[in-house]
This record gives sequence, C-alpha cells and structure tokens, in this order.
Amino acid sequence: MKTYKSTASNISLKKSKSTFQNVKISSSKDSEKFMRQFFHDDLGIYESFFLLLLNRANNTIGFSKISQGGVASTVVDTIIIAKFAIDSLASSVILCHNHPSGNKAPSTADIFLTKKVKEALKLFDINVLDHIILTEESYTSLADEGLIA
Repeated sequence: MKTYKSTASNISLKKSKSTFQNVKISSSKDSEKFMRQFFHDDLGIYESFFLLLLNRANNTIGFSKISQGGVASTVVDTIIIAKFAIDSLASSVILCHNHPSGNKAPSTADIFLTKKVKEALKLFDINVLDHIILTEESYTSLADEGLIA
C-alpha cells in the first residue's frame, strides 16, 4: 500500500437545530409555504437551490441549501443532493429553487435536472416528489404540471 503525505479527511453529516418547525407535506402548496421560509430579500436577486428531506410519512426531517448562483442560474450537483438524501435516511425529497426574473415557468434545464436527480435517487429507493419553482409572487410545481413521471 502506498502512503501519501497528506492525511485522509473525516467526512460526516452534521445535524444542527434550526428555527424551522417539522411539518407534514401534503401538497405543493405545503411545499411552497415551507420552502419560502429559506428565501429572504434575495428571492428576486439571485437563484438559490434547496433540498427538502422527508420521511415515509412525508414529514420534514431536514433541509439543505445546495447552491447559490447568479441572476439567471445556479449550479446544482446531483452528487451533493444524493449525499444529503442518503446521509439523512430520507425516503423522499422535494427540490426547490427560485427564478429571480419572476417567470415561474420551468426551463428545459429545470426539467432535465429534475429527471436526472430522480433517476439518481431511484437507485437508493428515494423518491423525488416535486420540484418547486418560486417567484416573489407565485410558484410552479413540476408535479402539479405533470412533469415528474
């Protein structure tokens, strides 16, 4: 075995308390209301992407900010989403990001990303229930629009 000069990193998932209450998610409106808490005055300024983690009863067990970008996009890494979903032992997830432009329609990239994440998490029996797109005034649910098969 070859030895390297650098040391191996101890990687762990840290759970910390937040001010957000655990709730049961029963609809896209529930998702929108819960996820909107994470976006503040920046909702109309730059794109951010969050992951909502749920147990089998669709109760929230956690959330994570996956990325923050510019005014027109943000980079979302499927590996990071999978890590949080697996490490938290989530049964399902809801994806959420904002469109600072105010256009609530999903882009081709939004639909592609949703399908990519869904396929990746399927390997671990973790369901993608929805992908919510927020604007300052409204929201779109890809599940409600029939875009999550």
